[in-house]
Amino acid sequence: MMSQAMTRTYFASLNVMLKIWKKVLIPYGLILDRTERLVQEVMKEMRDHHIAILCVLQGGYKFFADYLYYIKLVNRNSDQSIPLTVDFIRMKSYCNDQSTGDIKVIGEYDFSTLTGKNVLIIEEIINTGKTIQTLLSLVKQHNPKQVKVASLLLKRTLQSMGYRPDFVGFEIPD
Repeated sequence: MMSQAMTRTYFASLNVMLKIWKKVLIPYGLILDRTERLVQEVMKEMRDHHIAILCVLQGGYKFFADYLYYIKLVNRNSDQSIPLTVDFIRMKSYCNDQSTGDIKVIGEYDFSTLTGKNVLIIEEIINTGKTIQTLLSLVKQHNPKQVKVASLLLKRTLQSMGYRPDFVGFEIPD
């Protein structure tokens, strides 16, 4: 039989967990399933090409890690392995959770390394589309063979510039 202290602790923990669960929009297992399907879509479209993958930091790193895991599975389980190069870029358009409208690349990035390559940009969430459109214009100035964007989340917002990535995991409300 449970003691009175254990019962209070148990129910206090349960209440905390219920509050957390109400905030979860998309369960992690569903995110992993959709990530795997996104990889299959991208690989179907870009399978015959060396792919230069560019991860937009900071938010995109977890999605990117899961994405790479599934690419490795596809490469391991297929007849033909797809050569990849991986790079990271950090963009800043927010200050204290508010968009500044001024989008910058943090640090130095040599976009000329993407010349003539098939580029896949991985982004965690696209809010208005301003940041990704800025990045796309910077990448396209260096004449890649093709550029595709995969985003885990696409936010439906009135501030949207109408940009839609090539591959989307989930559309979410504002």
